[in-house]
Amino acid sequence: MPEYAIVATQPGGPDRLEKRAIAAPVPGPGEALVRHTAIGLNFIDVYHRSGLYPWPVERDLVPGSEAAGVVESVGDGVAAVAPGDRVAYTIPFGAYATLRTIAADRLVKVPDGISDEDAASLMLKGLTAQYLIHSTFRVEPGMTVLVQAAAGGVGLLLGQWLAARGATAIGTAGGPEKVALAAAHGYAHVVDYHAEDFAARVRALTGGQGVHVVYDSVGRDTWRGSLACLRPRGTFVCFGQSSGVIEGFGVPDLAKGSFSACRPSLFHYVATPEELRARAADLFAAVGSGALRAGVRQRHPLGQVAEAHRDLEARRTTGATVLLP
Repeated sequence: MPEYAIVATQPGGPDRLEKRAIAAPVPGPGEALVRHTAIGLNFIDVYHRSGLYPWPVERDLVPGSEAAGVVESVGDGVAAVAPGDRVAYTIPFGAYATLRTIAADRLVKVPDGISDEDAASLMLKGLTAQYLIHSTFRVEPGMTVLVQAAAGGVGLLLGQWLAARGATAIGTAGGPEKVALAAAHGYAHVVDYHAEDFAARVRALTGGQGVHVVYDSVGRDTWRGSLACLRPRGTFVCFGQSSGVIEGFGVPDLAKGSFSACRPSLFHYVATPEELRARAADLFAAVGSGALRAGVRQRHPLGQVAEAHRDLEARRTTGATVLLP
């Protein structure tokens, strides 16, 4: 079958994504050639496609930030992986292709017992959940946490991991189906933001005290309510903006409760090969122990990725989506 990539030549909507034939690349020194078996779909792909996030300099965009596959060949100086190894990775661009070269030190080996689809869906979303609750704000047993978009890919992982750490997780979701899904993934309480004021409900659930931390990937539509859910000296962690860029936020908003706020990015938490491997090992151990279920819920052919983008942006998805070359 001919090799191909999904390419955008200029920012815009899903219709900007086009299928383009490519030649099989040859790995250079320190690189591996990986044939993809599954590719994760994420909102960061939408941010790149739309132009909200910067593109690679002076070239067309091949979106895609996580994938799994098999090493076909390696360049000079590569010892960490070998042809035939099952591997996965997360980097900002380039995963929407049948195969690609990649720096070998950005690959992690996929353990036996974890499928390629699960691995592809876990690298960005699972590592995001890992750094959020272990590093950005370290959640301890007995804490109370709010997660916006609890039925999304990261949200379902956070609910399970928070429960395993002994925290009380409160989630928000839109509609009965998503509420039920989140409730089955570790959340002690799930608030339907279509049916009630989530901030008022969270205050009631916490006896007026508020939560220790809010993990918010929605952004513009939720940030004010997220701050209203915090207890004094609580932390607002905005790690995405699926509803749009936050507008109107200012430092004085934090003074209402001596709050802290941050906008973390995964790639700052896996910047070195050593940190990448350590976080991936922790993630895969959690999956292997049964504490986390990956939960791929949608599958699309890679060639039909525009449809997958439309579903993601319209919030018609739950959990993880993978693209199959």
